[in-house]
Amino acid sequence: MSLAPHLTAGRRAEDQALELLRGAGLKLRARNYRCPQGELDLVMDEAETLVVVEVRFRRDRGFGSVAETVTTRKQDKLLRATQHFLQQDAHYRRRPLRFDVIAATENPDGSLHTEWIKDAFRADF
Repeated sequence: MSLAPHLTAGRRAEDQALELLRGAGLKLRARNYRCPQGELDLVMDEAETLVVVEVRFRRDRGFGSVAETVTTRKQDKLLRATQHFLQQDAHYRRRPLRFDVIAATENPDGSLHTEWIKDAFRADF
């Protein structure tokens, strides 16, 4: 059974984001971490900093930036899921934490344009 086209494109955006992050020296700790509070697309290490990465994909740039889709409500869900992740291992709780967004849009030729927004929002915990 094949994936629906939007799932395939979203997965491709996530794969490209992971490649970009690894190329910048980050190390993968978790992918698609699911818990009752939500899902974390990518959890990475950058030196001593734990980086939670939300990957957003949009086919059409005509409806505003992809990064704008990370609303306050979405941020709250990411924060709750991150708290759950941190509770699983005390080691992570002692490290600096950063939230990044990778915004991917499809170019006319089908390739993806990605924008990496470091420190896209902050946590209050």
